[in-house]
Amino acid sequence: MAAKVLIILIVAAALEVGGDALVRLGLDGPRYWMVGGGLILFAYGVLVNTSGLDFNRLMGIYIAIFFLVSQAISWAIFGQIPDDRIVLGGGFIVAGGLVILLMT
Repeated sequence: MAAKVLIILIVAAALEVGGDALVRLGLDGPRYWMVGGGLILFAYGVLVNTSGLDFNRLMGIYIAIFFLVSQAISWAIFGQIPDDRIVLGGGFIVAGGLVILLMT
């Protein structure tokens, strides 16, 4: 997979998870966090729909990257450390993404 595609997928995942995290923070805090989250989610939508990526093939890889980014943001922002079930299930998600990456 080209480095450009990998970077686009990482940025897309960061935008999607980050936007959702801001919306979550805005539910219990200042409402402007929700507005910021909505704008970031909009930026995610623009990125994935104008990038020219074939998400039919790359969706599995994206989901694996999304899982990793979401765990990192969950830990960094909310202080939530993944338990053994999340690590095990996430291992399957990442393994599936690797199968798709290596088989295409």
